[in-house]
Amino acid sequence: MPTVLVVDDEANIRELVSLYLAAAGYSVATASNGAEALERFRAGPPDLVILDIMLPGAHGSEVCAAIRAESDVPVIMLTARAADLDKVVLLEAGADDYVVKPFSPPELVARVRAVLRRSGRAGPTDSLAGGPPPVTRPGDLRVGALAISPEAREVTVDGKSVLLTAREFDLLLAMAASPGVVFSRRQLLEVATGFDDFFHERGIDVHIRHLREKLGDEAAEPRFIETVRGVGYRVRKVER
Repeated sequence: MPTVLVVDDEANIRELVSLYLAAAGYSVATASNGAEALERFRAGPPDLVILDIMLPGAHGSEVCAAIRAESDVPVIMLTARAADLDKVVLLEAGADDYVVKPFSPPELVARVRAVLRRSGRAGPTDSLAGGPPPVTRPGDLRVGALAISPEAREVTVDGKSVLLTAREFDLLLAMAASPGVVFSRRQLLEVATGFDDFFHERGIDVHIRHLREKLGDEAAEPRFIETVRGVGYRVRKVER
């Protein structure tokens, strides 16, 4: 069964979330601060992390960034603020979703299921959860030195594996399936399934920047992702 690491300095929140996750069929581990969270994460990576943004010792966004630097395990942030600035900070740190306190535990469990399905980490419990059927995607794609396997959700550049988050992969796959076609930020927002109050159009630019960094794209002369000023983005069409 999928394992979820719950990180919060409030014991009552850890216990409440753990209770609901266990009832939904998940294995649960907990941590009360950033250092303990990273220690538990590295001891045996979970399938998903629920991470409070306000932690003693280390800010939650710093812990999220540390996790993202070494893994594509999805992260859901818990925050007491819903300002747009906070959302951008969380996106920059690499979070996949966020929930504002006080929250509904059943809603949090539903978001866990949705993020796990998007990341391809859903276990048997989620396959019975009544979610939408998996989307049929095109076969393996190749654009120059860029290769994408939709079924395995793997990306390589020049034969070397590239570690992407679930949303980064979905954005890249959508554009690479139609090289040369320009996608607006709104169209890419629709591709990146999730919760629109978090993943807004400004967030598209953040994810595209992260994608370029991971693909080794130079902004001045991109190999793969081009910016069409005033419109959006596209994957370059390579002439055969």
